[in-house]
Amino acid sequence: MTETTKTHVILLSCGSFNPITRGHIHMFEKARDYLHKTGRFIVIGGIISPVHDSYSKPGLVSSRHRLTMCQLAVQSSDWIRVDPWECYQDTWQTTCSVLEHHRDLMKRVTGCILSNVNTPSTTPVIGQPQNETSTIYQNTANKSVAIKLWGKMSESLGKICCVRPHMERFTFVDENANLGTAMRYEEIELRILLLCGSDLLESFCIPGLWNESDMEVIVGDFGIVVVPRDGVDTERIMNHSSVLRKHKDSIIVVKDEIDHPMSVVSSTKSRLALQHGDGHVVDYLSQPVIDYILQSQLYINASG
Repeated sequence: MTETTKTHVILLSCGSFNPITRGHIHMFEKARDYLHKTGRFIVIGGIISPVHDSYSKPGLVSSRHRLTMCQLAVQSSDWIRVDPWECYQDTWQTTCSVLEHHRDLMKRVTGCILSNVNTPSTTPVIGQPQNETSTIYQNTANKSVAIKLWGKMSESLGKICCVRPHMERFTFVDENANLGTAMRYEEIELRILLLCGSDLLESFCIPGLWNESDMEVIVGDFGIVVVPRDGVDTERIMNHSSVLRKHKDSIIVVKDEIDHPMSVVSSTKSRLALQHGDGHVVDYLSQPVIDYILQSQLYINASG
């Protein structure tokens, strides 16, 4: 497949990020590498969306802190960004609502409807304006195609949402702002996929935890990329849910022959390490995140 015929993907990860760990970033990197190796996808960007403060989870620190830690964790990344929209709503948002928000946002930026798993769009989605002579598929100045595409989209997204905001202040521009005259784009298929670990996939099997219509939209319309923890039987998990079985083709499980130490890193393990002064915390969290936690005196007490 040529780069123009491959599906261009934005990976979206929702969660507490309490705090964000090296494992979260590794999940993005591992998923991107795997999708590229399939030869069918080009990952052009990643989005981290921390949960709202009203989410009922013990020990959840303020979104102000979690957003800043996430920003610090991705400050050296040229393809992953932090989006505060979910945190800035009046109340907690479902995962389905967050996915739909970003789909609608991308539609506004590109002027087109994004394709889903089962019905690839024949409508132009995102790409190089046709009145320009240069092509976005040229690999010039050692800049990858994915980065160039994401840079083009982020430039537009910056007009209506928070992309790479200042560390201490997250602000929005009016989402109804005029974005100017819509341009015509050459055809590229674009999809937003939910990126998650096997624990979230397993939660789909818990009766009453998820709204079934939401599950249908998340799995059937958007699709999921699962990065399982070592030894987790994702096939068994999927067979325990009628929705997951129905949309099994929409679930991409990242397979890896080699166990990676980052696959067992978790926010819970990181908080415990901080509370007990465990030096292994440097293996779980990036140094800028550790520095911010110590400066802000977060997670020092067992209460979070």
